[in-house]
Formats: sequence, C-alpha cells, structure tokens
Amino acid sequence: MWSGRFRDPLDPLFDHWQRSLQFDWQLLSEETAASKAHALALEAAGILNAEEREKIHNALDLIAARFHAPDGSGPQWVVSNSEAEDIHHFVELQLVATVGDLGFKLHTGRSRNEQIATDLRLFVRSRAQMLQAHLGAWAQMLLNQAKVAGDAVMPSYTHLQRAEPVLVSHWLLAYVEMLLRDASRLEDVTRRLNFCPLGSGAVAGATLALDRSITAQALGFAAPTSNSMDATSDRDFLLEYLQALTQIALHASRFAEEITLYASAEFGFVDLPEAYSTGSSAMPQKKNPDLTELVRAKVGRIHGSAETVTLLLKGLPLAYNKDMQETQEPVFQATLVTHQMLFLLAKFTHALILRTDRMKSASQSGFLNAMAAATYLVHKGVPFRKAHEKIGNAVRYALDKGCELDGLALEELQQFGTEFDTDFFTAISLEATLDCHDVIGGTARRRVAEGLRSAEQRISELVNARGKVDLGLPDIGTPEAAHAGT
Repeated sequence: MWSGRFRDPLDPLFDHWQRSLQFDWQLLSEETAASKAHALALEAAGILNAEEREKIHNALDLIAARFHAPDGSGPQWVVSNSEAEDIHHFVELQLVATVGDLGFKLHTGRSRNEQIATDLRLFVRSRAQMLQAHLGAWAQMLLNQAKVAGDAVMPSYTHLQRAEPVLVSHWLLAYVEMLLRDASRLEDVTRRLNFCPLGSGAVAGATLALDRSITAQALGFAAPTSNSMDATSDRDFLLEYLQALTQIALHASRFAEEITLYASAEFGFVDLPEAYSTGSSAMPQKKNPDLTELVRAKVGRIHGSAETVTLLLKGLPLAYNKDMQETQEPVFQATLVTHQMLFLLAKFTHALILRTDRMKSASQSGFLNAMAAATYLVHKGVPFRKAHEKIGNAVRYALDKGCELDGLALEELQQFGTEFDTDFFTAISLEATLDCHDVIGGTARRRVAEGLRSAEQRISELVNARGKVDLGLPDIGTPEAAHAGT
C-alpha cells in the first residue's frame, strides 16, 4: 500500500508484529459498508461511473457474504491471509481479485486514517445497540421475578446490617433502574459518535470535492464530522463506550455479590440454579456460585480495557498515531465479555429460586420496624429526635428482655412515653411498616405496584427499540411458569 517510497523491505519480525489483521478482522462488515458508501461519493464526484460503482458494490457484497458464511469459516478466511496488513488492505486485495484494477480506484480520495475512524464508530454503534437489547432482556427477567414475588418481603440492609423490611420486588426493581440507566448511557454514546469521518482524508480533508453528506447518509450517521484533524484522531467514543461497559459490569457485580451472599447458608434467601453452579472436587456437599463469582471478576477485565485506552490516548499529539491501533483489542475484548455476561445473567436470573419464606422470617426480627415505630410517635405529635430516643430506649429494653417491640406489653411501652396506645401494635405490623413508606419510589405496596408498571413500560420501550433477545426460555407470567424447566 505504501511501498513506493521505500527501498528496503520490512524486518520480518517487525512486519508481523505491527500488523493488525489478527484482531481487526472483526471490522470486516463495517469496512465493506463504509467502502460501499465511499464508492457512492466517488460516483457523485465523477471518479466512478455507475457501472463501475455497481461492480464494486457487488464485489464488496460478495466479500461480506463469504465472511458471514453459515459454516463459520469467514474469520479464519480473513486472518489466514498472509499478504494483508490490516482489514482495509484485506478488503482491497479481495476487491482487486474480483474486479481487477478497478478495485484500486476505490481508495481514491481517502486514507486508512479515516477508514479506521469510521469502522470503529460503526462497530461501537452497532454493539452499543446490541448490548442495549441484552440489558433489556436481563431487565425483563428481573421484572418477571418481581412480578412472581408479589407481596413477598425481605430485609433491606445498610452497612450490611438489617435496616427495614422492603418488598422483594422493590429490591429487584432497584437493579432494573440501574440497567435502564446503563441503556441510556449507551444511547448517549451512540448519539455523540454518530458523525461520519469519511472525507476527512489522512488529516487535512479529502483532496477531491467529495459530497460528504452522501457517505454520512448512506451509513446512517447524523452528519459528517466537522473537523478533519479531530475526526481522524478522535477516540473519545471508544473510551466513553468502555466506561459505559464498566458501569454495566459494576452493576452486574453488585447483583452478583448480593446473590453470592444470599445463597450462603447464613442467609439462605436464594437457591442457586444447578445449571449455573459447580461443586467441589473435595467436598461432596458443595454447590458453588461460580457464575456470580465470575461476574464479579469480569469488572476488572472490562475496567482494565477502559484504563488501557485512557493511557493509550494520554498525551497523543494530533492527529492520527499508530498508537491508536492498540485501542482496538481492548474494545473487542470488553464488548465480547459484556455480551456474554449479560446473556448469561438474563438466563441465570430466570432460573433463580427466591426463598421468600426465609426472607420473610428474617424481616420479622431484629427490630426492622423501629423506624415505623418512631413514625408512629411522630404522628402523635412527638418531635422526631425525641421519638427516635424513645424507640431506642424501647429497643434496648426489648433486647434485655429477649423479644421484639411487638412482644412488649403496652404498660412496658408507656414507661418510655405516654403517647403509646393500643394502635401502636397495628402501626408496627409488617404490612404497616411497608406501607408507611408511601412516597414515590418507596416500598409501600401501592408504590411498588406503580414502580412495576413504570418499569414494564420502560423495558418494553427499550425492547421495541433494540429488539428482543432470544434466550431460549419460556415466557414468564405466572409463578408456575416462572421456573419451568430450570
């Protein structure tokens, strides 16, 4: 591609070392699509006639079709090529092999610098949309479990100490909120990167009067990029994308950590699906939470990719530098890891068995109704700080007696305040303790019902926009169907 300037051949080891085809083969679809768009611009500029452009388009379609062959041989066909330096070179070689010297015309008015910038934008855009679909699938499984849970109750925790009872569905919907935010971050990434670098040349812009709106429109971009130097050197979108994947992994890890804890004998809130667990080679009784432990570990790999790209871009002068070639592998790796993780988490969540009996039992001890008790006194006109103190004294007394607040007699309670009356015991029941949190976003039963309807609508909008992922699972709509086949 550039041998005219050089007399000496490349050192064989260096030549092998500097090639990128062994990983940028993953951009073949993007490269052929961008090349077809560039051919349209060349036709409009009079460099190609209609017949030549059609021949090039047909040849590029054949290359893409072979890459996506049903037998899966496409990637090996690309990477086994010993002549091509990168994916751009590979496609050009295949094009020339198909249409002859006409294939060399396609590179008129463009540079590999703008090609890779375009290919990567197309890659991230399509993968971001794919991952949004997988977030929707996992969110749907969480929502389904929340529906099945109904009015089941569990303890919530602060500082990993029991705090207040909440609906199990409220807990599950917390993760739905995280995933919907993750989907919106990917949407933001897509919106900011959706400008077309084609026509930017190597650094200063194309040397032909190309109509850049043609390529932008053909590839579904909002518009051409505004500055050729920025367009060829910009990798902000890669870093932003990887940071969004890191956030997804962090949320997945938090869920995985809670499930790991809740599956332990000390909690016993969930039963791990055997299809996603392994045993011990030494201890016959063990069922280990391998999936959730691996999910926790994946954060390091995905975040590491973001850190790698951060350090690669630090201090790079304008415009393109070969360093940028190294940004590709972290993006490909993090994308694959996140895709696999989300797919498995959706299936795992479907198969998860919630021990709502154990959850409810844990919600009825440890003074989880103390906040509701203080609220009772507030409604009796007691300032909250005083109510807090009175209930704290009552808790201390109950601890010494070895009972819960509802185990104290009214006469015992009244030693801490004359405001206590017979309605106190109703006010601190499990149902009342839930329903006193009657604010938007609270765990009161009617508020959680509202949250379920809102989450269902937002998940439906996401799935409608990005497509439904086939997990190979039956639909969940009833408690009986929820765990069918798990």
